[in-house]
Amino acid sequence: MTAEATLSRPLAGALRIGPHTVQPPVVLAPMAGITNAPFRTLCREFSGGKGLFVSEMITTRALVERNEKTMQLIHFDASETPRSIQLYGVDPVTVGKAVRMIVDEDLADHIDLNFGCPVPKVTRKGGGSALPYKRNLLRAILREAVGNAGSLPVTIKMRKGIDDDHLTYLDAGRIAVDEGVTAVALHGRTAAQHYGGTADWDAIARLKEHVPEIPVLGNGDIWCAEDAVRMVRETGCDGVVVGRGCLGRPWLFADLVGAFEGDGREPARPRFGEVAVVMRRHAELLGQWLGDEARGVIDFRKHVPWYTKGFAVGSELRRALATASSLAELDEHLGALDAAQPWPAHADGPRGRTAPGKRVVLPDGWLEDPYACAVLDDDAEADTSGG
Repeated sequence: MTAEATLSRPLAGALRIGPHTVQPPVVLAPMAGITNAPFRTLCREFSGGKGLFVSEMITTRALVERNEKTMQLIHFDASETPRSIQLYGVDPVTVGKAVRMIVDEDLADHIDLNFGCPVPKVTRKGGGSALPYKRNLLRAILREAVGNAGSLPVTIKMRKGIDDDHLTYLDAGRIAVDEGVTAVALHGRTAAQHYGGTADWDAIARLKEHVPEIPVLGNGDIWCAEDAVRMVRETGCDGVVVGRGCLGRPWLFADLVGAFEGDGREPARPRFGEVAVVMRRHAELLGQWLGDEARGVIDFRKHVPWYTKGFAVGSELRRALATASSLAELDEHLGALDAAQPWPAHADGPRGRTAPGKRVVLPDGWLEDPYACAVLDDDAEADTSGG
């Protein structure tokens, strides 16, 4: 099937997340230090407000303790509907308290739980993508979350498992259904793969067959709208979760809306000058959100390589863009770009973390009994993310 045919035919209808209708069924994946309010604003503007845009990962312990940074991270713009927050927790009681706090203080409209983080400092404590291996602990966390959520829908995001010898996603999906979870998202990689290799879309199809009672969302290797269309058609999943594919490409959400609605629009191929306008707005929004222009520009620096990927930019100018400390300085460097430079032929493709797999660090004896009760250290709630 040609790209033109793929993008001109409408796909399946809206995604239902509890009382919320998500149409098209496209979700922005939570990414630490990335999916803050400014970035969500950009993505939402390009999508015309369509889709679901999830916050950065919030640790339940930090939320319950009202950590100052955490309280800023849960800020939503007045135009964000529904307000979607992702929580990460390892203790059922603390997770329950955090969910109850969200409900009682009207902090969000949807709660997602992260069981996909593959970072060693998390898995070595039994958290993240290591946690679903302990089936009873996973069940206890989900029971507390759903039980305290009231009318708020609870969803989860997970990986296939720890490694190919310790797959957990089918069991985890069934436990999620049993405990009243509204939808599940699967990143088609194991923790051992980290972000290397190729995502296993067949696993997404198997999960969809295994838990037909609830929506299943697919995640992994969606770099353009055509990838999202292909994932839905090949796996039968109910929607897609986009993470690294939108780094430096917030207009991808406009492409996704067009692809899923079959409106025939051409994928965005902005010239460098148009990209520079988005870069400037992104930096300005960060400054407004942080309450400090310089902090906003400094925080924006990490986005520069993603926005400029594929374009011809001299090393000196690229370095200048990545070290700017004010909007005026950023404007000067953006003005030096070749604004007429067309979209690069090979600009799409992997961005962000692409590290190959490596041995997963786990607590001593973690794999001995998948049903043994596990008591995790509070350090497992590290400020990190990634599913």
